[in-house]
Amino acid sequence: MIARDSRLGRDFFAVSAVRLARRLLGQRLVRVLPGGQRLAGIIVETEAYVGTRDRASHAFAGRRTPRNESMFGPAGLAYVYFTYGMHHCFNVVGAREGVPEAVLVRALEPTEGLASMRRRRRLAPNAATHAVCSGPAKLCQALGIDRAQDGVDLCASTVLWIEPAPPIRRAVRTPRIGIAFAGEWAGKPLRFLVPGSFHVSPGGRRGMLPGVSPRA
Repeated sequence: MIARDSRLGRDFFAVSAVRLARRLLGQRLVRVLPGGQRLAGIIVETEAYVGTRDRASHAFAGRRTPRNESMFGPAGLAYVYFTYGMHHCFNVVGAREGVPEAVLVRALEPTEGLASMRRRRRLAPNAATHAVCSGPAKLCQALGIDRAQDGVDLCASTVLWIEPAPPIRRAVRTPRIGIAFAGEWAGKPLRFLVPGSFHVSPGGRRGMLPGVSPRA
C-alpha cells in the first residue's frame, strides 16, 4: 500500500508531455487549504502540450511571457493560468528546464473533502460526485487552485502536490478539446482518459481511440 502524504519526485515528471499525460492518470492530486483542510482527487483526464512546435501550446514558436514562464522551469512545477476572464486551469510541467512542455489536468475523481469541494463549486450538498471536478476550471474551483499556485514546486510544496497511487494500466486517447484554431494540431490524439470513468469532462468518452498503456 502506498502511504498517504508521500509525493511523486522529480524523475516522475521529467519526461515528455505525452508520456507524462499518460503517467498522471490514476495519481492523486492533493491541495491543502490555508486552514489546513486536505482536498484530493484521482486524475482521470489529461491533455499533453508538447512545446514550441505545438500550435495549441502557450509556448508555440518559443513564446515566453510572464504568464507562461513556469512552463520553462524544471519538471514538476505547477503552471496555472487564467482564461476567459473567469477560469483557472492547472497544468504540470514536464520535460526539462528550458523545454516548455506541460500537461493540463482536465478532470478528477474526488476522494477527500467532497463536501468542501461542492461548497466551493456552489453545488447542492447532494450534487452528483461526477459533476464536481469534471473539467479543468471545475477542478480548480473545487480545490481552490488559482494563480497563487503558479510556479509551485509539486515535489516540495506543502499546499499542492501529487501523491503516487496504483497506476492505470490502460488509457484511451482522443484529440484535445477547444483548440480548433490549432490547425492540424487540433486533431492529434493528445488527450488521455481513464476508460469508463464517469468523472471525465462532458463528452469525454466520445471519439475514443484504442487504448494505450499509460506507461508507454
